[in-house]
Amino acid sequence: MNSPVQQIKERLSIEEVVSSYIKLDRVGANFKARCPFHNEKTPSFFISPERGSYYCFGCSAKGDIFTFVEEFEGLDFKGVLKILAERAGVKLTEFNKEKEGEKEKLYRVIEEATKFFEKNLVGNKEVLQYLKDRGLEEKTIKDFRIGFALLDWRKLFDFLKSKNFTEKEIESAGLAKKPDDPSKAMYDRFRGRIIFPISDSSGRVIAFSGRIFIDDGKSAKYLNSPETPIFNKSSVLFGIDKAKEAIRKNNFSILVEGQFDLILSHQAGFKNTVASSGTAMTDTIESKENIINNLGLIIRLSKNIVLAYDADRAGIKASNRFAKIALSLGMDVKVASMPEGMDPADLISKVGIDAWREAIRNSKHFIEFMLARILKDFSSDGRKAGREIKEHLLPFVNDLESAIEKSHFITLISNKSGITQDALIEDLKRVELELKYEKEETKIAKENVDKKLRKDPIERRLLGIAFWQESLKDKKIDPELIFKKLEKVKSLYEVLKEDLIYEAEEFYSNNENLEKDVHEMLLNVEEEYLNEELSKKMLELQNFKGKEEEIEILRRINEINKRKEEIKSGR
Repeated sequence: MNSPVQQIKERLSIEEVVSSYIKLDRVGANFKARCPFHNEKTPSFFISPERGSYYCFGCSAKGDIFTFVEEFEGLDFKGVLKILAERAGVKLTEFNKEKEGEKEKLYRVIEEATKFFEKNLVGNKEVLQYLKDRGLEEKTIKDFRIGFALLDWRKLFDFLKSKNFTEKEIESAGLAKKPDDPSKAMYDRFRGRIIFPISDSSGRVIAFSGRIFIDDGKSAKYLNSPETPIFNKSSVLFGIDKAKEAIRKNNFSILVEGQFDLILSHQAGFKNTVASSGTAMTDTIESKENIINNLGLIIRLSKNIVLAYDADRAGIKASNRFAKIALSLGMDVKVASMPEGMDPADLISKVGIDAWREAIRNSKHFIEFMLARILKDFSSDGRKAGREIKEHLLPFVNDLESAIEKSHFITLISNKSGITQDALIEDLKRVELELKYEKEETKIAKENVDKKLRKDPIERRLLGIAFWQESLKDKKIDPELIFKKLEKVKSLYEVLKEDLIYEAEEFYSNNENLEKDVHEMLLNVEEEYLNEELSKKMLELQNFKGKEEEIEILRRINEINKRKEEIKSGR
């Protein structure tokens, strides 16, 4: 019998899967589109139904339906398998627990914890009443799998132990902690909290956010799961699994801050809402990568976004950070105006759905919104208003990708503020110089995210094949060929070994093209490494002043370009 992978490929065509994410245009027997994995104006992304594959001539993204969904949704192989199997009507057999890897065990322990929390909530009338008082309907509570962690030190831990999970697995899933005193027993991380499960885009629960139920004056209002092998807070938006289809259909997303904001927005019919809860936001490159990661899937679904953060200082600050990155990525960023002292959840539950609908409908472009606020706050002092525009508005104009858009907003600011366009352009030039380093940081952060997106799936697939072949007596390829090429990153993937072997077996057990595919993937990964080195050498060229160093750098750049051409012509 065919494996699930082969059954899915037989039932789902490449054009059917890809067209459910992006718009395709027919070109003879093939299709073309603008690449969802890099920013481009002229389509260079081609889909071949005959081969069942895609290729981008701009960024070299390539693969089949599995790699497409993997890259587009930022999922691992099993997450993609779950999505495509459901779509194709293919029943997946339960994974062999004896062969499961660490990640698979963590998904199971998290799922058991979710059911435990759900059961606790059903038996707690006081918490249920609180949720209903906040405006949540019974169906919504069930749909979002909201639960409750009892105010007890070890209830969840004891329950999971009874399900034969080890202390290490429970701790690795972020559900229990070791006390500072090693002689004392482990205890539950979440206690006395309303539990909101956080899912990846395939719908698998990967973490939790817990809101304190009775404030003790010492504990944080919200407590989130720590980072684990299956939860990276920089690449997950709360509600993305339920919002992704609506974002694509409506061609815009709504970004809110908290869980109640998101859940009530979905309940009100705005299913294209996601929440940024737990996203670390500072001014570092890593933080910018976090935001770019967070925006990754929604920008591929739609470049239009409405920010609906709280109207308090913290909300405005968070909104500004997201807007800066989103504008620099070429997104159309609007802001929904919130009444003073209200968040989206308050607006929906206290004022009504119509008020929320109007707030979204009347949202203004971020720069227009900021301008209106500055002119209102400094209506009696034109000089201060001008200073605010230069210090707090022009930096956002500087973030815009398009020169035409910059010109449009300079004209708009001039017309509404009375400041001449010449003066605004002069100040914008100064702002551009002042923020040159910041803009370079954002560019580096985006490049880092793009490189990871390109390279990680290839490395993962190759190492899965190598781990699999290493375990066989009758080897089709020498795994050392792969290990040698990927020796720097091999240790990072050891923790995923069993999962990667499972993926390789599913793809290549009856595949005659294994050697050919491995050869092609090794060339792809070499090309990515060459691109990385080329970027570094180009930067070095700008900084080195000495003639000898410059000659050496140019020699290496020439070698890299020559090798890239060899790879290209050899395909």
